[in-house]
Amino acid sequence: MTEMLSYEFMQRALIAAVFTGLAAPAIGTFLVQRRLALLGDGIGHVALTGVALGLLTHVAPVLTAIIVAIIGAIVIELLRMFGRTSGDVALAMLFYGGISGGVLLINLAGESAATLNTFLFGSITTVSHHDLVVVAILAVIVIVLAVGLSPQLFAVCQDEEHAQVSGVPVRLYSILIAVLAAVTITVAMRTVGLLLVSALMVVPVAASQQLTRSFRTTHMAAMAIGLFAALGGVVSSYQIDTQPGPTIVMLALAVFAVAALFGAATRRLRGRRHPVDFARGDI
Repeated sequence: MTEMLSYEFMQRALIAAVFTGLAAPAIGTFLVQRRLALLGDGIGHVALTGVALGLLTHVAPVLTAIIVAIIGAIVIELLRMFGRTSGDVALAMLFYGGISGGVLLINLAGESAATLNTFLFGSITTVSHHDLVVVAILAVIVIVLAVGLSPQLFAVCQDEEHAQVSGVPVRLYSILIAVLAAVTITVAMRTVGLLLVSALMVVPVAASQQLTRSFRTTHMAAMAIGLFAALGGVVSSYQIDTQPGPTIVMLALAVFAVAALFGAATRRLRGRRHPVDFARGDI
């Protein structure tokens, strides 16, 4: 551990993992609540087009990825709100259009497959000081908004019609969720990669749902699990010489498996202690 921390690139990687591990589940909780768990994948594919556009025009890929990802997120949300296209079809179009556009533009830019893999699967150990500053700023914005506005965002995710009747600006908050998801994906782009970022947004949430009952507890637990998976994945990848992105995701999946088993055992034990009384109308 001491040897690992002596390297500056590992110090930057661990700091980037902290911000990514907290930000991804912070907004991912609302995507899961809205049953839009695959939205991250769709926006990630669109962000690849943004990265390729940056490489082609010699503009910072992170900047172009953020812009294109936000545009894609807003478009998919507007299609969901006003269009006649169903959500899954619109997501499919994002998948296909984003990945094909990204590969096409990267080929036009003359970049190699290694460059493409850097963004698809992440390269957290190559994060520079400038990258770290950008990741930190964007992650803090996502975390502050996701946690600070959690009551309003939860109301929109839980029941749009009820929230609208209650005076909550549903469309505004729906677009905000999509935009924050797009920003989070660009934050995690260098950590776990565009193809795996959705896993870090969804798996910690799914794991926390196995152990918690209230939304707020689920939200906080998901961020804690995301932080553990991100840091543990980076440390493990250094020790066993694997890619950090896939290692982070596999660790998150392992946490989910343990949480699912523990949650099932707990619910079974609770059911034995407090059996359902049909006569009292417990169901």
